[in-house]
Amino acid sequence: MSEQKPSVGSGGRFQVDVVTEASSTAPTPAPPAPSAPASTDEYKPPEESKARSRSVGFMDPGALGSAMDIGLPPDVLHEPDTMRSDSVSLHSTGTGHTHISDSHSNTYYNRTFGHNTIDAVPNIDFYRQTAAPFGEKLTRPSLSELHDELDKEPFEDGLAYGEEPSAVEEVAMLAAKEGKGGMIKFGWVKGVLIRCMLNIWGVMLFIRMSWIVGQAGIGLTIGIILMATVVTTITGLSTSAIATNGFVRGGGAYYLISRSLGPEFGGSIGLIFAFANAVAVAMYVVGFAETVVEMLNDVDALMTDELNDIRIVGTLTVILLLGISVAGMEWEAKAQIVLLVILLGAIVNYFIGTFMPTESKEPKGFFGYNSAIFLENLGPDFREEETFFSVFAIFFPAATGILAGANISGDLTDPQSAIPKGTLLAILITGVTYVAVAISTGACIVRDATGDHNDTVIDAVNCTVQDAACSLGYDFSICKEGGCQYGLMNDFQVMSLVSAFGPLISAGIFSATLSSALASLVSAPKVFQALCKDNIYPGLGVFAKGYGKNNEPLRGYVLTFCIGLAFILIAELNIIAPIISNFFLASYALINFSVFHSSLANSPGWRPSFKYYNMWVSLAGAILCCVVMFVINWWAALVTLLIVLALYIYVSYKKPDVNWGSSTQALIYNQALTHCLNLTGVEDHVKNFRPQCLVLVGYPNSRPALVQLVHSFTKNVGLMVCAHVKTVTRRPNFKELSQDHARCQRWLNKKRIKAFYTPVYSDNMRHGAQFLMQAVGLGRLRPNTLVMGYKNNWSEGDMRNLEIYINTIHDAFDLQYGVAILRLQDGLDISHIQGQDELMSSNEKPPGGGKEVVVSVNLAKDSDSDSGFSKTTSTQSSLILRETKIPLSLTDQRLLETSQQFKKKQGKGTIDVWWLFDDGGLTLLIPFLLTNRSKWGDCRIRVFIGGKINRIDHDRRAMATLLSRFRIDFSDINVLGDINTKPKKHNKLTFKELIEPYRLKEDDMEQEAAERLKAQEPWRITDNELELYKAKTNRQIRLNELLKEHSSNAKLIVMSMPLARKGTVSSALYMCWLETLSKDLPPLLLVRGNQQSVLTFYS
Repeated sequence: MSEQKPSVGSGGRFQVDVVTEASSTAPTPAPPAPSAPASTDEYKPPEESKARSRSVGFMDPGALGSAMDIGLPPDVLHEPDTMRSDSVSLHSTGTGHTHISDSHSNTYYNRTFGHNTIDAVPNIDFYRQTAAPFGEKLTRPSLSELHDELDKEPFEDGLAYGEEPSAVEEVAMLAAKEGKGGMIKFGWVKGVLIRCMLNIWGVMLFIRMSWIVGQAGIGLTIGIILMATVVTTITGLSTSAIATNGFVRGGGAYYLISRSLGPEFGGSIGLIFAFANAVAVAMYVVGFAETVVEMLNDVDALMTDELNDIRIVGTLTVILLLGISVAGMEWEAKAQIVLLVILLGAIVNYFIGTFMPTESKEPKGFFGYNSAIFLENLGPDFREEETFFSVFAIFFPAATGILAGANISGDLTDPQSAIPKGTLLAILITGVTYVAVAISTGACIVRDATGDHNDTVIDAVNCTVQDAACSLGYDFSICKEGGCQYGLMNDFQVMSLVSAFGPLISAGIFSATLSSALASLVSAPKVFQALCKDNIYPGLGVFAKGYGKNNEPLRGYVLTFCIGLAFILIAELNIIAPIISNFFLASYALINFSVFHSSLANSPGWRPSFKYYNMWVSLAGAILCCVVMFVINWWAALVTLLIVLALYIYVSYKKPDVNWGSSTQALIYNQALTHCLNLTGVEDHVKNFRPQCLVLVGYPNSRPALVQLVHSFTKNVGLMVCAHVKTVTRRPNFKELSQDHARCQRWLNKKRIKAFYTPVYSDNMRHGAQFLMQAVGLGRLRPNTLVMGYKNNWSEGDMRNLEIYINTIHDAFDLQYGVAILRLQDGLDISHIQGQDELMSSNEKPPGGGKEVVVSVNLAKDSDSDSGFSKTTSTQSSLILRETKIPLSLTDQRLLETSQQFKKKQGKGTIDVWWLFDDGGLTLLIPFLLTNRSKWGDCRIRVFIGGKINRIDHDRRAMATLLSRFRIDFSDINVLGDINTKPKKHNKLTFKELIEPYRLKEDDMEQEAAERLKAQEPWRITDNELELYKAKTNRQIRLNELLKEHSSNAKLIVMSMPLARKGTVSSALYMCWLETLSKDLPPLLLVRGNQQSVLTFYS
């Protein structure tokens, strides 16, 4: 009860007494503040207060010594025993620091709304991740702290349940704290808007835009620009939605996609996106180098030849850019601003030039704004086999670059606000700029011009309506034959001609290429660093390390530089360029698909603050991106898709140990829930029957043979639940139960066993099994078959355990379950053997380089050791120890070998099915399912049935007909005509010796004493019972003889399990039957269905 004040003696978990005298033997009120110790480093609490400080969960009990330093109210210091001081609580941040708070920082007098409670009011610091960069994580009071009894044993260590931050978490948190002081963060203008504009305004604006207008005309060019803008705008909206659905860390496109769609898509796209940015550096630098070399060529100043000059200039340029990047983000941002100013100057210079036509420029096709030129250039004039889509493919890369801001998301002050504003505004500004350039060039410049002043028209009356140049006094008709060097169609540098100051356009081209190269050089390492930090691809962790206050990925910069330099030296990027464009488009497609997928999954966690998005629009954007990929270059699109698919398959196969709450998980949950609900409305049909097994196995790694065999016939066919009944002699610890559940499920997943682990606490095994059989499952996904291990040591332990074991079988039949019991002669339980598979996660392993193993120390081996039940007592525990070489006994060696026999391929042999009684077909269905597995594929089914000597052929034909109708292959059918022959005398004597200790022998005592003993020990066998079931006893003995005769070399025997009538056959007699039937045989699976058909021969 959290509302009551605990007494001083109770050691209440959140009671705080400020103690200042270490020599004191009892808590005393604190003296006034001036006498408080100046330092808490040497403060040692008294013995009696140690429990109190430990119960609170602090790491530094002396922290209270400086209470005044953190501004506690005076009454807390002077009156520690008052009601008000009682509710002061300490919260550990998980960093080794302790915060004294009153359930909410700095709100002491409002802390409890007038009530004394340790409940915490809502606080943003409770919701931070461990390594939160913008604040420390606080820990709210746990449910145990609020709900458990006040006299409950306090925690031994500072943190709850011994949980302490790992070394990795501590380092991360320290790094986050150190970084707060000097990290360079950018706002939305400098961080996103400027970067996106510089990346979108590429060389295309200056050297290809005029050519596109000449080919497609003004109308279609605007259409091309709008199409590209639609794709980028939809992607921008999707990016904004994802970016505002929670805190965004560094990693840009990779971070957005991986946290939305999961590591499979994120890991594949992150790698190719980082590579695309690295190669894009080479593309932009080579574009810059080509322009420089052309200028050198014009003045005849080449150093060697053109190709090598491009390599030399490109290498020098990328080295300069690397230097700027390595200098830090601040220098890189300053360089981007300088380049933006130059680029804006070049654009303004061009538009000013369009209003300043001169007579000297007219022969080259520039006449200023003219309606005749505008109308002539309005329609398309495709030449040289160009089409609308080929021109669109050339233009579209100019519209990319919208993720330049998102790619440095880790360096933004507020990514959630900056990415939407900066990206969408950049798309708008650059889109308007492209449209304005298209209209202005189409209205000012003719398509073809000779550049000759003498090509004038004397009489403009004879000009055709289509020829604007003729109406302006020039005759460029000779250009129809080809060879002209000026005009929109022929001169890529026509914007330099139009501009007011030509060299400024060249500076703009330099600015556009260098800014894009610089943005790519920064983006690639940032994305790659985020990818490496997540450890999706093994071996890349070396690139995750960051340096300096901004955590700069210097190793990533060097790697990007090397990749870029390699492609610069190739100097021929015509083949790689379309693949790079498709890599970017694949990223855009997945970002759009992420929004659609997240919306479709309808997860409560999907609630972006940016509302201007639509899931169907995002889906259309994803499809558009894929279409554009094939429009640009169909083979490059195929290559891109194949690479993404290959990486996706690789990451899916490796299954990285990450959990980001992706929309894929949410959608899988939705689908699973929907299908489960749909199944509840459908009646079960025999054709769809599948064994759904509840396997009483205890810890899964303690009985691997049982787990492996059941998995062999349930994998991809039916449900398998590994159940664990924990019988406890102390108060159950549900925290331990939860941790055990996580470990065991991890073990099953690691071993690729498709099963669920379900533990339950109970006072005994029977009740636990009842709970499981009644409660496990969901709708139609419920177990219908109980699978157990045979109780090998039943005769050695307490016979009450045997009574519980047999009654569990009766309960299963009462609940209409089928039952299967597996017996291996050496036993199933290997939990007492040292060195078995561990059930630990990597962060639970002890430090050091040695190999750790789970050693089950079983000081009093459980009497239920082979039946799948475990007792949790003080004598049994799982320890994590260093592996030591301890020689195993021959018995344990043999047990270990047999425990792994179902894990390996079985080879050629037989599965002998002794289908003696018709239980609905489960005894036959399980072997059939086994032979469908590759491990059992070489085994053949032999069927044994009971019959009469004079009807053997008839019975064999009847069974063969039945099996053929069931479409079950078999190698042989054996009819046992001598099944009712009396067993051998020595076997009968052996059975008599077996039951002797368990007989009631009521004839040797008075009736009242016999009834009293039978009531006390119901498992005892009466003489009347023995006589009544004499024939059935002889049958079990005889069957064992036949089994040894016919099936001693079988890989597995599957046999109809004998039934015992409840309330009539004692537990000891039934167990003796099972013991006699199954002893000294190969692996034996006793099976009994619930007498409902599980096989049919109807279609």
